[in-house]
Amino acid sequence: MSQQQISLPAKLINGGIAGIVGVTCVFPIDLAKTRLQNQRRGQQVYKSMMDCLVKTVRSEGYFGMYRGAAVNLTLVTPEKAIKLAANDFFRHHLAKDGKGLTVFKEMLAGCGAGMCQVIVTTPMEMLKIQLQDAGRLAAQQQKPVMMSPTKLVATNTFLSRSYNSGMVVSAPRAVSATQIAKELLQTQGIQGLYKGLGATLMRDVPFSIVYFPLFANLNHLGKPSPEESSPFYWAFLSGCLAGSTAAVAVNPCDVVKTRLQSLNKGSSEETYNGVVDCVSKIMRKEGPSAFLKGAGCRALVIAPLFGIAQVMYFVGVGEYILDNSPLSLLSA
Repeated sequence: MSQQQISLPAKLINGGIAGIVGVTCVFPIDLAKTRLQNQRRGQQVYKSMMDCLVKTVRSEGYFGMYRGAAVNLTLVTPEKAIKLAANDFFRHHLAKDGKGLTVFKEMLAGCGAGMCQVIVTTPMEMLKIQLQDAGRLAAQQQKPVMMSPTKLVATNTFLSRSYNSGMVVSAPRAVSATQIAKELLQTQGIQGLYKGLGATLMRDVPFSIVYFPLFANLNHLGKPSPEESSPFYWAFLSGCLAGSTAAVAVNPCDVVKTRLQSLNKGSSEETYNGVVDCVSKIMRKEGPSAFLKGAGCRALVIAPLFGIAQVMYFVGVGEYILDNSPLSLLSA
């Protein structure tokens, strides 16, 4: 790969198509992951991933499982394109001598890719989480919970729930990602969309450091010869295994990121003042096992997502589209 001339537009197309296909397939599991991670001890609405999906369909309908999918599908194209293209770019420039990359250089390339992608990932996750978690909050509010008035925290118009005499009485009215984004920009500025940036970096940089070298080495094992590429099914399996391994490894960071980016809180749920405060409160009140919440769901989301991405990437869908585009045909 390092010896090939990089076609950046083709890599961006490959990453974009892979992201759209992958997200469409696994988004319901991602929704279950977010809701399971946001549950607190003693306030569980869902017992497992399947229980969450069944209850979601019953209370919100089939399309309730795709709550927040629109913003994800819109932004996953640049996000996945940046991640895959940046890794390819860094690998290309770290291997100028024509030799294979060392594991350290592969990890360095992955680190660069992870740092680049958070430009898009942070606001995408911020908006997606609000929409995904709305159903859990509505389900929790169906059981009236008495609260001390001092526990009630006022939030803005779109991101608040109604309280009356210390009792949670109504679910928030449906809002769109556009409304949430506008309200955040008006009240907090651009930093409102980048809340949880530190936690996102903590998750995505280590993920890329683990994923890309692991995938490259697993994929290398499937090559019939040094000159040939591995078959597409091997690229898919390598992407799945590397993705699920990296996802579970960084799941504690994903739990912290999800908690920090959740603007709406259920009755008596903790608020957090940064990464350190979040980690300490979770450890003290819920124990170490809380950091593994949603790990199975996250592995099931990431495995096919990156498996599909690598197949698109190495089959060269983007190159085919560019070669057969009207501009390419005219220039020929």
